[in-house]
Amino acid sequence: MSYPLEPSAPEMREMIDAVGSYLVGFIEGLPEASAAPLEGGEELARAFDEPAPPGGPGDLGGLIDAVDRGVATSFNTTGPGYLAYIPGGGIFAAALADFLAAGVNRYVGMWQPSPALVQLEWNVLRWLADLFGFPPEARGIFTSGGSMANFSGIVAARHTGLGDDLSGGVLYLTAEAHASVAKAAGLAGLSSRNLRTVPSDGALRMDPEALRREIEADRARGLRPFCVVASAGTVNTGAVDPIAEIGEIAHEHRLWLHVDGAYGGFFQLTERGRRAFAGIEQADSIALDPHKGMFLPYGTGCLLVREGRHLRESHSVDGAVYLQDLAGEGESRNFADYSPELSRDFRGLRVWLPLKLHGLDAFREALEEKLQLARFLHERLADAPGLEVPWEPDLSIVAFRSAAGDEASRELLGRINDSKRVFLSSTVLGGRFTLRAAILCHRTHRDRIEEAAEIIRGAAG
Repeated sequence: MSYPLEPSAPEMREMIDAVGSYLVGFIEGLPEASAAPLEGGEELARAFDEPAPPGGPGDLGGLIDAVDRGVATSFNTTGPGYLAYIPGGGIFAAALADFLAAGVNRYVGMWQPSPALVQLEWNVLRWLADLFGFPPEARGIFTSGGSMANFSGIVAARHTGLGDDLSGGVLYLTAEAHASVAKAAGLAGLSSRNLRTVPSDGALRMDPEALRREIEADRARGLRPFCVVASAGTVNTGAVDPIAEIGEIAHEHRLWLHVDGAYGGFFQLTERGRRAFAGIEQADSIALDPHKGMFLPYGTGCLLVREGRHLRESHSVDGAVYLQDLAGEGESRNFADYSPELSRDFRGLRVWLPLKLHGLDAFREALEEKLQLARFLHERLADAPGLEVPWEPDLSIVAFRSAAGDEASRELLGRINDSKRVFLSSTVLGGRFTLRAAILCHRTHRDRIEEAAEIIRGAAG
């Protein structure tokens, strides 16, 4: 018999060489590649529509070519000119980690099947908890992204604050909060009627006194406030809510404080970030996205919970008798007890290996660079004729618009993106169409931001 699913050692080396050669060439070409090469993408998608898989084997080289054609007609999220949405970048060491994780295919959802590998993941979660000043009893999980981290954080808050009776439960957020927060609240069983949008100040940060008034009014109506969500960097402008003041109010009224740091949380590594996030150590839970601030591949989120028992109590269940041989020890280190997932990939390796290979200082320096680049871009645009730049960047997002109105701003975005050297996105702030440059790719350096500034100024002139 032949076993095509079990290639020989020479065949495996040949496959690795083919994929590795492609990736190295791809990365080498990123500085000159278009930031958003979308032409022909829809036509290619139609050509890729196949009614059934082939019955026989294919050629790896041809399959890599097909992937390359798809890559060549999509947002260039790994390139230095990608400044749209929230970039990540996908560092090469994490790709190696994913290759290793998929190859050895060890199960890490529970402790006993892979104790040493689970320990590696627990180590990284402990390091992150320490970064935010969380106590030894803190626990965490790696998730598929910030949306799932927000979901599990709100589930833990709901379970702790409301128990099984969700009636009258109220959650507080601002209009600048990420859409995943309201979505998570709905998935956690909360009525949209019980989501309170707290007013923001002129810098688009939550107004603490307005929060206090909302909580007191809801209590007077007989409702049950249980959670407030603060942002450690909003996706629109990177604004940071006054976490310390919000935390004091949450503590005073016995509310769970969840901090959404999916975009900005890892700026905690920098001095400026730590100042901006003062009070974050008092949070009950923090959502993070290593696939943003640590430049890792998409699919790498994280949730940290100050008192780990709350995360476990809200996510663990009894009754899986077929797993009785894998029963956890007294202090469970089974990720399945802290997460909605039983089956999951070895996400922690793609965080652990880059940290161990490059060291934490490399990430700190890269994040400090992004803060400096945002300040530089803001300064270059603030005095540009025809532009309004209403907000100084708290972190690494620069928001601006045409002084001539919404239609002019839309046209401006088109002219900027037509350059193919940079790719920006837009949002709506205060009812006005606004452009945003989000600087967070590890491959984005001073030369590209200087070029971006000249492209934007030229397009606005």
